[in-house]
Amino acid sequence: MDDLAFFSRYMAMTGTPSLEPEPAGNPALAGKTLGMVHGSMWIAPFATFFARRLLPGVKLVSVGNDAVQLNFMQAHRQGLPCPPQVNIDLFVAYARQLCELYRPDAILITCSTMNRAFGAVREAMEPAGVPVVQIDEAMMEIAVQCGGPVLVVATHGPTVASTQALLRETAHRLGREVSFEGATVEEAFHRLGCGDIQGHNELVAEAIRSAQARCRIAVVVLAQLSMAVFKLSCPDAEKVFGVPVLTSAETGFARVREILLARS
Repeated sequence: MDDLAFFSRYMAMTGTPSLEPEPAGNPALAGKTLGMVHGSMWIAPFATFFARRLLPGVKLVSVGNDAVQLNFMQAHRQGLPCPPQVNIDLFVAYARQLCELYRPDAILITCSTMNRAFGAVREAMEPAGVPVVQIDEAMMEIAVQCGGPVLVVATHGPTVASTQALLRETAHRLGREVSFEGATVEEAFHRLGCGDIQGHNELVAEAIRSAQARCRIAVVVLAQLSMAVFKLSCPDAEKVFGVPVLTSAETGFARVREILLARS
């Protein structure tokens, strides 16, 4: 793709800020606004891409900071608590800023590593009456309800502990037992950063097949929003692997859709 085509496609997806409703979409979602809090701004186009597909007509407002991800990466490397408390405090501040500047109908936390901020952000938004969604929560509920061993695939090391903690917490909240296997494919994250999306997807597929060769897997969880691009190469993943392959893009934005429609 040449430079002109890149910017043409990018702007066609994101658009420029406007006070007018989105020009097309689901009439039931028209006029709704979703605030998205990102752990790093490189993920914003991923969130926008899937939101445009799954929430047509919703105005999207993003906030984030690359230093948040760099900070929790550094903490993870040094063996410190991850994510750092300052990151959690910043997510609360971002949510408050969204409400003060352009009040959304709901707020979505798109970062899996920062799922530890969910409780604090939700508590901060309760007085304003703005619901908060953690993008992985619905995915974890489905995985737990499958009732069998879960394969949690991640590509970014700092995400692993937060994702596994959320899975355990979800099982406890639902009164269910859960067993899981973990697979971390750091090379896939590197491939993603180099723009080799197909290479990223092939490594994720290899990780799933490798785990299935070792043990029984009932459901696969792809632990990060960025991993949802796997479905672009493998849209019928359940048929290919014989088990559901869940992404937070599909399940997370579906949960947001339910909330926005209920607020109509």
